Amino acid sequence: QGIYKRQVSLLGSIIRAKKNVLESVQVLDWGTGKGHISYLLEKEGFQVTSCDVNQNTIDSTFGQITPIIEEHDINVIPLEHSWELPFQDNTFDVVVSFGVLEHVSHDQASLFEIRRVLRTGGIFFFSFLPYHYSWTQRIAHLRGNYYHDRLYSEQGVRCLASNAHFRVEDMWHGQLFPKNSLSHSNFFERLDRTLCKHTPLRYFATNLEGILIAE
Repeated sequence: QGIYKRQVSLLGSIIRAKKNVLESVQVLDWGTGKGHISYLLEKEGFQVTSCDVNQNTIDSTFGQITPIIEEHDINVIPLEHSWELPFQDNTFDVVVSFGVLEHVSHDQASLFEIRRVLRTGGIFFFSFLPYHYSWTQRIAHLRGNYYHDRLYSEQGVRCLASNAHFRVEDMWHGQLFPKNSLSHSNFFERLDRTLCKHTPLRYFATNLEGILIAE
């Protein structure tokens, strides 16, 4: 979907503003899934390490059909523990979570591990984190759909970040409209972003997105 391209392009712009070039930036795609984020990150110019929990579930790379991974020969490192990562301290410049943090068994423990493998000053970029006041999440729960059993507030994210020795550099709302039910449209995307940035409707958006800096 176009929204993934926009998010990866945004990350590229953020990193270029800090480091000018991307070729030397080591990125961990935490929770690779179908491989589309790893693919887009590599196209953007990042050096990418892909990993995912080694489970036979629909959320795991290892439990679903992954044509992008196979076609582009993406090496996905299997994670054998719920939150521990098989990487040395201070390995990465960036860790990305595209709809992953809300699904792990222990979000705080996972953030501690992410901080461990990030270099000081490194970036944790999170997206699609389900928002506490989201109208779409509430409707899903009323229908008995608890795919997102945890919803996050801005204060809750700040608390998790502080406990894991991160500083919140920026945080914003996204996806006011239920785009999973709509074909991608540049018009709807621009309208969505405008409403979330400039109006109080942001407080009913589906997700939180943001940048944490490793301290």
